[in-house]
Formats: sequence, structure tokens, C-alpha cells
Amino acid sequence: MRLRDKVVVITGGATGIGGATALVCGREGARVVVGDVNEADGGEVVSQIVRAGGQARFVQTDVTREEDARRLIAGAESAFGRLDALITCAGILRGSMTPVEDFEEAVWENVIDVNLKGTFLCVKHAVAAMKRAGRGVIVCIASGAGVRGGSSSFAYGASKGGVHGFGLTLMDRLAADQIRVNVVCPGGLATPLKLGQIAEAARLEGKSPEAAVASQRPHLGDPEGVGKILAFLASDEADYLRGTIFTR
Repeated sequence: MRLRDKVVVITGGATGIGGATALVCGREGARVVVGDVNEADGGEVVSQIVRAGGQARFVQTDVTREEDARRLIAGAESAFGRLDALITCAGILRGSMTPVEDFEEAVWENVIDVNLKGTFLCVKHAVAAMKRAGRGVIVCIASGAGVRGGSSSFAYGASKGGVHGFGLTLMDRLAADQIRVNVVCPGGLATPLKLGQIAEAARLEGKSPEAAVASQRPHLGDPEGVGKILAFLASDEADYLRGTIFTR
């Protein structure tokens, strides 16, 4: 129960890393606010936390809209009195395996808007709330793509490299306000985003998407494993951790 009574907002909290993190944070005693466009799965995550005796609420959130980001953070403050931690898991992958000369501008903008702009907007409003509370924790989800290496999508690699740079910039600038910032770069995980990318790559190569997913799934990590790391980072026990953290 290292997060007992901590108020934690998780974007992209309906599925994948975000959903797993929300459930772990709920088990650890946090009061969880799930922000996502996916109301059905987000509501189910909240229901699981509540059924287990925790506290949680869902706020339908399009992270590319500043008003939605503002409303998400304001909703957490209104419901629970303050904001202790923000974990930015909302993200998409589009344009997998598309050559750069064929990459559509609309696809590029969509990925950058969700992954990078969405992170910025939620952090912007979270920082204001954390300054009111006197302290806080921000955990930005980047990726090995765009940080240690490339990506199947030019837009995804660029967006995650941008999230990493944004997080590094936040770290020093917010330290005096007692706001700790970490960037986490997960490896290959069995999330809807990753499995969809594997299936799409197989389709483009004329192979069976189902067979490709089945062959790759055993080599992918469980999102809950990263969820446990993110929950730890949101806790006071992680106060001495700084910088970028890479996971499997």
C-alpha cells in the first residue's frame, strides 16, 4: 500500500500499460483517475478497482484537446482534493513500415498530437495543480524507439524522442517546486498497440497477422510488469530516482 491515499492521474488508462498501471496503483491504495477516449474499457478498469475496495473514477479525455486535459486534472482535484502524480500513458502508433517518402502528413500530425502534444497538455495542467499542492511526481512514457534506436513508424519514433526530450527538460526546471520527473522507456510488451503493429507489419508483407502475433507474443513482456514500476515511481519510495529508466 505504498500509494495509500495518493491521487494518481493516468492518461491512456483504459488498456495496455495505462490500464495495467491503473489496476496496480489501485491495489497499492491510490485514488486513481483514469483519462482516456475509450469509455468502455476505461469504465471497466475503474469498476475493477472499485470492486476490489479501491477508489477510482473515469474522465473521458482526448489528450490532444487542451480543455479535456484541463478538465481531467480539475476533476481529480475536485474529487480528491489534490493531485500527487501524473502518469502519461496515452499513445498511438500509426504508419508502421511506411517509407518516409510515402508517409502522409495527416498520419504524422495525428501521432505527434497524441503522443507528444498530449503529454505536454496534460503535464501543463498537472504542474499547476502540483504547485498548488506543494509537490508532485510526473512520469512520462517514452520508448526505446526514438531514444535508443529507431521505430517501425517515423512518426512514432519522432514523437517518443520528443517525449524523452520534454521530460529531460522538465526535470531540472521543476526540481525547485518539489516536483520529481522521470521518463520511462518500456521495451516490447503485449499491449494492443504493439500487437496491432505486429499484425499490420505482417499484413504488409503478405503474411498471416494471426500467425505473426502468435509467434511474437511469447517474447513480449507483461504490461503489469511495467505497471508495477510506474506505481513505484509514483510513490515516495522512489524519491531518490532520477533520469530515464529503461525496462524490458
